[in-house]
Amino acid sequence: MELLNQIADIFLHLDQHLGRIIEDYGALTYLVLFLIIFIETGVVVMPFLPGDSLLFAAGMMAAKYSESLNIWLIIGLLLIAAILGDTCNYLLGKRFGTQALRTKLFGRPVIKPEHVAHTHSFYEKYGPSTIVIARFVPIVRTLAPFVAGIAVMDYRVFFKYNVIGGMLWVIGLTVAGYFLGSIPLVRDNFEKVIMGIILMSVLPIIWQFFRKNLSPA
Repeated sequence: MELLNQIADIFLHLDQHLGRIIEDYGALTYLVLFLIIFIETGVVVMPFLPGDSLLFAAGMMAAKYSESLNIWLIIGLLLIAAILGDTCNYLLGKRFGTQALRTKLFGRPVIKPEHVAHTHSFYEKYGPSTIVIARFVPIVRTLAPFVAGIAVMDYRVFFKYNVIGGMLWVIGLTVAGYFLGSIPLVRDNFEKVIMGIILMSVLPIIWQFFRKNLSPA
């Protein structure tokens, strides 16, 4: 329970946590942001990291601490992290995907079958464009390139959608945070804004769940 409270605190007070990191470590903040985005998108067992809200908060902090953080450098680094992360996940899926799906830790699957099944349903509906759409859907964002690797999607096709999705995701959310974060109403209600971003992110998952479970047999 304490761990869940700590995770919730990080999600809801990203501005405060990032603010402390910026004040304590300065330029190392770039590395912290890069690693979080890379790990969330590149390590298939880490889908719970706050990608959407972190990008928004990073943009907001770049506006607030403009003397310490450069918005264009943030966008460039996080775009590289997002593209490399998806590429890493694709290669992991292509090389170790089948074995990983069978791997268990303490009697439980390392990768939840329901998450993989949900990602497969995205591919059935959207095809390769899933790589773009998945950028805005938690969990699916991390699983989509991995599943693409398992399916041995043509890498040239994957890379094209990887770059497009990464640009839309990173630039869109970071720039939104940069400009909206300077508005007093947004800045003073940061926790509510983050909750709204999280809610909007999981709405596609909730919709798919209810449509699947409430539709007539």
